[in-house]
Amino acid sequence: MKKIGFVVPWFADNIPGGAEAALSGIVSHLFASGVDVEVLTTCVKQFSSDWNIDFYPQGPDTAAGVPIRRFPVRKRDYLAFDEVNIKLMSGTPVSIEEEYIFLKEMVNSTALYEYIDKHRDEYSLFVFIPYMFGTTYFGCQICPEKSVLIPCFHDESYAYFKRFKEVFKNQSGMIFLAEPESVLAHELYDLTNVKTAVLGLGVDTNISGDADSFRSKYDINDPFILYAGRKDSGKNVDTLLDYFTAYKRRYPGDLKLVLIGGGEIDIPIRALDDVIDLGFVPTQDKYDAYAASLLLCQPSTNESFSIVIMESWLCGRPVLVHDQCAVTKSFAIESNGGLYFSDYPEFEGCLNHLISNPEITNTMGSLGRKFVLENYDWDVLTNKYVEFFEQVSR
Repeated sequence: MKKIGFVVPWFADNIPGGAEAALSGIVSHLFASGVDVEVLTTCVKQFSSDWNIDFYPQGPDTAAGVPIRRFPVRKRDYLAFDEVNIKLMSGTPVSIEEEYIFLKEMVNSTALYEYIDKHRDEYSLFVFIPYMFGTTYFGCQICPEKSVLIPCFHDESYAYFKRFKEVFKNQSGMIFLAEPESVLAHELYDLTNVKTAVLGLGVDTNISGDADSFRSKYDINDPFILYAGRKDSGKNVDTLLDYFTAYKRRYPGDLKLVLIGGGEIDIPIRALDDVIDLGFVPTQDKYDAYAASLLLCQPSTNESFSIVIMESWLCGRPVLVHDQCAVTKSFAIESNGGLYFSDYPEFEGCLNHLISNPEITNTMGSLGRKFVLENYDWDVLTNKYVEFFEQVSR
């Protein structure tokens, strides 16, 4: 194969979560195995940055150990974008014209698209991630015969765009991170002529956590639930805070909720003494936090994979996930490594069960670890990705 170009809205070392972090794992392991890869991205810093600002210099760069080529971002009309996005977030139907406004006024780069068009013969494939960004929608139409999507689909308003239905059916390949995502995609789109596969993501299985080290460093000696990831309503963290506050009102005691990761969210006044927000922590401290926790709660209802769940299991701790997220619920059921809730009574019941039965809780953590080691070791998955790309490029 010739070079594979991975197209993503932004990319850097230690990017905080999301599809970009997933891509980092994929490209770094492909690169280490000898595959000629290059990341094609904009100069925007990250998801939470101003999408009109070029933070990084344009041109060649490296991150996550792999070559990068950065392109200036096209200036956007954020007011027009916000007007449509507010409708989408509230479930209000939008017209096909409004779909175009959404895609045109998010992250785009004219220079990036021109580069793909001009240099298409130098690449075997262009791989686009995630589905709902301008870089994917416009980029994958330039040479669809060489385009593969890693869409990271969720059952959300964006996935129902009529424009996506027309474009995605013409792609050469599509990779899903979990079976529920594949099921959703085949329900929404005509993928008859698209080669598809459920490959998942690999995780670094050579990790471990030191509970005592975490407690000593951060002076947290009470039992705690852990949340790891971006703190915003899109990740349903507000629901976790509300449920935790209600739980502490019914069960006063020393139980805490520890938050690690970026973003900001309002903590209920009643819970201020029981919620500890550590913000970003070093990677090893994150692993130590998993090990020290009673469990990891992942309340998001829109996940196509969840690296933090896999990391928690590798550190021996069970998970509590939301019933409305098909992917994380599927992981919890398949592994026997966690429980799931749909409302507050179920959240309370799950929490009490896990707190009151430490042997069961530890067993769940062990079963989760076994599940990760058997299914998501990078050595296995890297070979699967290479084989898929070779088949599509032929």
